[in-house]
Amino acid sequence: MTAPLSELPDHVPADLVRHFDLYEPIEGDDDYQTWFTKLQAAGTPDIFWTRHNGGHWVVTRGEDFDHVLKTPETYSSRINVVPRERLMPIVSKPIQLDPPDHTRYRNLLIPAFSPKAVVPLGEKARALTIELIEGSLARGRCEFVSEFARRLPIGIFMDMVALPTADREQLLEWVDEMIRPTQVDSLEAGNQLIRYAFDQLQERRAEPGSDLLSELTRAQVGGNPLQDEELVGMFFLLLLGGLDTVAAMLSFIIRHLASHPEARRELIEHPERIPAAAEELMRRFPISTLVRVVTRDHEYKGINFREGDLVLMQTSAHSVDDRLFNDPLAVDFERKVVFHGTFGSGAHRCIGSMLARVEVRVFLEEWLKRIPEFRLKPGQPLRVEPGMVLAMPRLELEWDITESRP
Repeated sequence: MTAPLSELPDHVPADLVRHFDLYEPIEGDDDYQTWFTKLQAAGTPDIFWTRHNGGHWVVTRGEDFDHVLKTPETYSSRINVVPRERLMPIVSKPIQLDPPDHTRYRNLLIPAFSPKAVVPLGEKARALTIELIEGSLARGRCEFVSEFARRLPIGIFMDMVALPTADREQLLEWVDEMIRPTQVDSLEAGNQLIRYAFDQLQERRAEPGSDLLSELTRAQVGGNPLQDEELVGMFFLLLLGGLDTVAAMLSFIIRHLASHPEARRELIEHPERIPAAAEELMRRFPISTLVRVVTRDHEYKGINFREGDLVLMQTSAHSVDDRLFNDPLAVDFERKVVFHGTFGSGAHRCIGSMLARVEVRVFLEEWLKRIPEFRLKPGQPLRVEPGMVLAMPRLELEWDITESRP
């Protein structure tokens, strides 16, 4: 359920208003990223206003995506969700901070996502992938979202922060409601996550270990230890990111390979192409939504922005922009891409992007080795639940058991 339509502000011309509801589910035969490019192809303004979710600007092109994310003095991260009433009462550092404060807190997380740290996490991801596949192989079918996408990256993350496996389903329920709300005017799920984060923090303070949350309890910024509220805000952010983003992306990637046997067989016959293929698939299926708040009245591309306006950017605005990529909806494993927007841009570019790349690559290597000929279960329309992260609630796959090879 979304909020009522807002009034049109005086500074927004009526010809820039379009229908766009971030939380409106979409169902059909296409994928969400293709639907998004139809905005670009239909003569939609590069930047338009929607009256949904409190009213805000929507960026549809990569050039403007980069401009907003690389100009934090004009477009601040302090409000990073629509409608603004969904902003939690606790600051999630570093994502709600702007440079230079953002950098000081981001630096605390960098060691956990460095190449040195990611290598062993990749091996854990490989072992967990093999275990999950072997558990489903003989059945000849699976519901990919619940049996794989919401187990592999989430299992790695929960190990990083030493959370009990028994908490997984409850945490996923709260995170789902925060990122893709069924009740836009309710913050109960977020409040539950904050209480959970506070309880975990107290446990780490009492008995610190070697996990990431314990490390943060020992961290300092400017020579001062982090306060409870700062730590809860950082852990809250880690829960939202670690429990949802890679899981959502994996589902889109596997759905594409299930419905494009020629692409799948190319990787089966040439596994050395998987790293490049993983990067191209991540470019093609971006899943995140970013929001900024305007800090001062100004004009950009003939549009009058006012202090307090919210600006929404889906990563699709960059990654599937036909002004930046030739035939952007095509999945081309030979494509030479220097940069794409799937992991954001500017100072806030996703700190976990290296781990995400490793998890996707490892999963493809092991899945294609063991289940080479898989397909979508017939009669299964695609349903996408948009929000701050796009996700598919279900994805039914099947394969011939005789064609599977361990």
